[in-house]
Amino acid sequence: MKLAPHLHRLGNDIVSCYLFDTDEGITLIDAGLPGHWRDLRRALSSLGKSPDDIRGVVLTHGDSDHIGFAERLRTTHGVPVFVHAADALRARTGKKPKVAAGPMRPGPSLGFLGYALRKNGLRPRYVGEVTEIADGDVLDLPGSPLIVGMPGHSPGSVAVHVPAADAVFVGDALTTRHVLTGRTGPQPAPFTDDPEQALTSLDRIAGLSASWVLPGHGAPWRVSPSRVSEEVRSVS
Repeated sequence: MKLAPHLHRLGNDIVSCYLFDTDEGITLIDAGLPGHWRDLRRALSSLGKSPDDIRGVVLTHGDSDHIGFAERLRTTHGVPVFVHAADALRARTGKKPKVAAGPMRPGPSLGFLGYALRKNGLRPRYVGEVTEIADGDVLDLPGSPLIVGMPGHSPGSVAVHVPAADAVFVGDALTTRHVLTGRTGPQPAPFTDDPEQALTSLDRIAGLSASWVLPGHGAPWRVSPSRVSEEVRSVS
């Protein structure tokens, strides 16, 4: 899905990641599921680009449905993978606490499982080596991504603000389609380590300038970041 002249979404409303294309190269935000590799190759081909044009993958957190093809890019094309230090172990090993899934409905839950199966999501390939980042970092990547710490969903969850893309990428800090209930619209994401902290963290993007707030699950959201916390809290 092309969201803007240089901004593209890979995947769909169940699981997605994002590509920002510039003359200096490409920055990826998250890496979806392993099977999104084909989606990536198709998107790159349509742009007249290849994986060698990718300068880095920035992970919003270290969960398996966000690290997807990151290790493949790292090992076969030398693409560095960036993740907050607090989620580095999660991205490298999958080690994480068990949390309550919360409400679910059979249809959407089975749909999420089926999609993960089709995209090889039940056989995650963890990232062998990561570059650790921190709140406030501006990365030397196309678009100069700014890292905003958003702990809650995981200790190292971040938002990634790319002013040139007019977008804030929020991973699972919120969702616009609950993968277990099918409910659409902005709301807290399931499988969150600390739900209260996740809600508090939404205030951290309020001062950013952007027209897009882009989650890892659900439809792209055209909204000012200043409105996000209030709207998500209203349904939590």
